[in-house]
Amino acid sequence: MQIRDLPYSDPGDPDVRSGPRFLFWLGRNQLGGQLKSLSWGLLHQLGIAGLPVTVGLAVQAVIDRSGGRLALAGGLIVALGVLIAVGDTMLHRTAVTNWITAAARVQQLLARKTAELGSALTRRVAAGEVVAVSTGDVEKIGWFVEALSRFAAAATALVVICVGLAVYLPSLGLMVALAMPVLALAVLPLLPRATRRADEQREKAGKATELASDTVAGLRVLRGIGGEELFLGRYRRASQEVRRAAVRSARMWALISAVQVLLPGVLLISLVWYGATLARDGRIDVGQLVTVYSAATLMLFPLRHFEEIAMAYSFSRPSAQRAVRVLSLHRSAQEATVEGVTPTGDLYDPATGLMAPRGRFTAVVCGDPDEAGRLAERLGGHAETGEEDDKAAAAPPSVLLGGVALDEIPLDAARAAVLVQDKDPVLLSGTLRELLDVPSSGLVTADAALEAAQCGDVLSALAQASPDDDGDPMRTRITERGRSLSGGQRQRLALARSLVTDPEALVLDEPTSAVDSHTEARVAAGIAKLRQGRTTVAFASSPLLLDAADRVVLVHEGTVVAVGNHRDLLRTEPRYRAVVTRETDDEAAAANAVNGIGDGSTVRSDDVPAMKSIEEIEERA
Repeated sequence: MQIRDLPYSDPGDPDVRSGPRFLFWLGRNQLGGQLKSLSWGLLHQLGIAGLPVTVGLAVQAVIDRSGGRLALAGGLIVALGVLIAVGDTMLHRTAVTNWITAAARVQQLLARKTAELGSALTRRVAAGEVVAVSTGDVEKIGWFVEALSRFAAAATALVVICVGLAVYLPSLGLMVALAMPVLALAVLPLLPRATRRADEQREKAGKATELASDTVAGLRVLRGIGGEELFLGRYRRASQEVRRAAVRSARMWALISAVQVLLPGVLLISLVWYGATLARDGRIDVGQLVTVYSAATLMLFPLRHFEEIAMAYSFSRPSAQRAVRVLSLHRSAQEATVEGVTPTGDLYDPATGLMAPRGRFTAVVCGDPDEAGRLAERLGGHAETGEEDDKAAAAPPSVLLGGVALDEIPLDAARAAVLVQDKDPVLLSGTLRELLDVPSSGLVTADAALEAAQCGDVLSALAQASPDDDGDPMRTRITERGRSLSGGQRQRLALARSLVTDPEALVLDEPTSAVDSHTEARVAAGIAKLRQGRTTVAFASSPLLLDAADRVVLVHEGTVVAVGNHRDLLRTEPRYRAVVTRETDDEAAAANAVNGIGDGSTVRSDDVPAMKSIEEIEERA
């Protein structure tokens, strides 16, 4: 895989049993790139290892006054220099390719999992952790994949050099060969503590990132209540904790680096002292001493890769574990068992008893907005399930569409069959044409959807900002999250996008909460007209939208308690009336007395001075 071939057509099915297994899976899937990097790394390292031999030959040639051997040594040095340059260049090229392709594979896996889980992801994993995994953790995982082949080349070069020195000059070579394992493994006792401190630093950094993202998301509210300084102080304390943890971690890694410098220095001093003694006694030549000393000195370079791979693994292992935590999440406790099925029919939730008949416009009223949001997600197959088997077993049954469980059909088919528009939909940056260019049945045009969502004023505003002379609003660019538009305009554009898709069942959570009453009435009529013959479910408490629905369902404490049309429920169901009209307890008691609802006790007019007739309540609604 080359960088130009990205993205992957299929990033694969990762091994998410543990962080190390995930790292092994990544390396196995990049075996070709790792072998290329290893080959170039060996060329580079062995080229460096050959320099001491040629330098020793040159020194000995000067001592022996042999011009021919000196020229040969010079030629070999030039050849080795070319090999080192080529090997280093290609090693860097292939190693960076491995890093980028590994990071891209992890990012694709995370993006695919995010699309699969939808809004359930941030309920099961903190938003700050998701950000940390998709940014910093991806880089650390890529770093380990990159360093792996360079470490393998360095380790191989060390073995070759030690064996070569032992054969070339046993008196000094064996000393170097025995010392190298000690130098390479000396830092192992320090790694656990360094890893714990690095984990502590990353944990605190993740919490600080989560706090920062939450603060930015709620900045407007914080300004409204004067809580900016409070949260600024919290973030300041969190960032200082991250700084202190980073300093503690850096001290440990500095100690490891010091050990990596101290012990090789002791080896070199011992080698020079012992070698000089042997050369003085005439037991070895000066050229041989120079060769062994040069080789031992150059061996310090591949030794640095041992420290690097230790650091890379200690940083990437918890990063891989966090990535595994996200990648191991599943949309459903069941596996897809029905292939190639796009169900049609009534939309039914066994947990609440909510039934949305096929081809009809059903409005759902919930007294609790959070309950409405959860039920809307359930209808779209976004139900939250536990990560463990016992939690999954306790999960509520799947929503049925035409008698087929959404959890038992492929994800693409489930998304095509049921579309859920959140209460706060997100508009991505791009032109209006790109915004409305979504997978759809092709039966609903963009113009029809925009008209049904009452986007005339939005189109006029975009036309004025159009880059074309003809003022084409479809070519006007919308900023990220639609920040250049008002809340009502963003909501109606998101509604138009949902209407364009024309799914079998469309679930809308408060689709008109940000518009005025006149626009809301027209939007309700537009939805009912455009979605005629299609299943539509709207969670709302607005009388204007409820009156436009074919049927209204009241959900109270997680159970359907009443079904009918808006006007009938307004007269006969006090719980429905309390939600829709926002009436007080006194007003509810008065309305119950007028309609003969309650415990049968008589309510005197002077006891309830604020009494209103049902007609007045209807008029207000």
